[in-house]
Amino acid sequence: MARSTSSRPLFSARPVLAGAVVLGVAAALALSTAPSARAVGLIDLGDATSFAVLGGQTLTNTGVSVVQGDVGLSPGTSITGFQGGPGVVTDGTLHATDALAARAQASLQRAYEQSASLSPQASISLADPADRLLTPGVYASDGVDALLPDTAALTFAGDAASTWVIQVPQDLTIGSGTSMVFTGGASGCNVFWQVGRSATIGGGSAFAGTVMAQTSISVVATSTVDGRLLARTGAVTLDTTRIVRDASCNEAPQITSSAPTDATAGTPYAFTVTATGSPTPTFTSTTLPAGLSLDATTGVISGTPTTPGTTTVTVTATNGVAPADTATYTITTLEAAVVTPPVVPVTPPVVPVTPPVTPVVPGTPTTPGATTPPATTTTRITPVADRGRVAARDGGALAYTGSEATLPLAVGAAALLAGLALVLSTRLRRRGEQQHRG
Repeated sequence: MARSTSSRPLFSARPVLAGAVVLGVAAALALSTAPSARAVGLIDLGDATSFAVLGGQTLTNTGVSVVQGDVGLSPGTSITGFQGGPGVVTDGTLHATDALAARAQASLQRAYEQSASLSPQASISLADPADRLLTPGVYASDGVDALLPDTAALTFAGDAASTWVIQVPQDLTIGSGTSMVFTGGASGCNVFWQVGRSATIGGGSAFAGTVMAQTSISVVATSTVDGRLLARTGAVTLDTTRIVRDASCNEAPQITSSAPTDATAGTPYAFTVTATGSPTPTFTSTTLPAGLSLDATTGVISGTPTTPGTTTVTVTATNGVAPADTATYTITTLEAAVVTPPVVPVTPPVVPVTPPVTPVVPGTPTTPGATTPPATTTTRITPVADRGRVAARDGGALAYTGSEATLPLAVGAAALLAGLALVLSTRLRRRGEQQHRG
């Protein structure tokens, strides 16, 4: 039996087509807004950042022009109206075909190419009043040339972080008496004019932004420029022009400190890494010698190194403005000096000596002419009749009384001798008497 199929379609084509239309519109909107997102952020001017005026072949000034910032020329050599006046350079230096001017030209070329490579979000005609209010993004001139009519005002609406890039295929002409207006905190620091050939700024106008012209730039008398005039290959011509740079303009960091001094192990050390830039840069580094550290805010490397040796350190300065700057330093830590301690004489302590005490025998002279009298003692005299009993009681020995026995013995001996003499004398007398009788 054959299978039956329903004549009702599995899905309706109308919702699918409607969804496709919605997706297509969304994609188109996304594509149209994508360049604006890519335009956010400053164009990297590199070494050209500090220049208010930079020319390629010639630099000519007529009248008292005042330029705030560096003024340079490279590779050309013809500078007129600045060396010896009447032009004046303030807060900057005149760089006549030197190494910095050459590097600035190389940076200008990269910035020019970066700006030209951005996809515009819209085409505009500066001659049309409807196109003179610009929100942040990338805009392209609707013709090969762009003209802002005399006395016209061009408004930039954004904030301090907003960026505008205006691409002109060939020539840009800014009419006399024109002005630039910024709202919401926007700044001429962040406006970049990429000009395929030459730019002319009319007399008495108040212009703002950085002009990057492939060939030349000319400013008619009594105009004011808040920004930079940078020409790749041709001339920059000024006539009683005032060029200033807004104090709020951002400037990429540049490390300016020289090589660090040597350190010594065990000795406190300090070295300051310095850098220019606006906003003020902060610092990071690769591994430092043991015992040292880097203050990210002040750029001071400090501490007490512990180990002798040589360390290669790379320091990076950043401030949110491209490009960051790096510097490589070699820090040598020397061995600590050997210090010989001074010899301090040591005086031995004086120990008091107590002389030994010599027992003094009573009656014995201690010093010449002096006699120690005997101690007073009590001597017991025992009657002769009792001596036997005393000797028997005392074991036949007189008790020691502590008295001196020499004197009694001498007296006794004398008495005995006297007795013997008496007896002998008596016997001799009797014998004489007997002989006499006989």
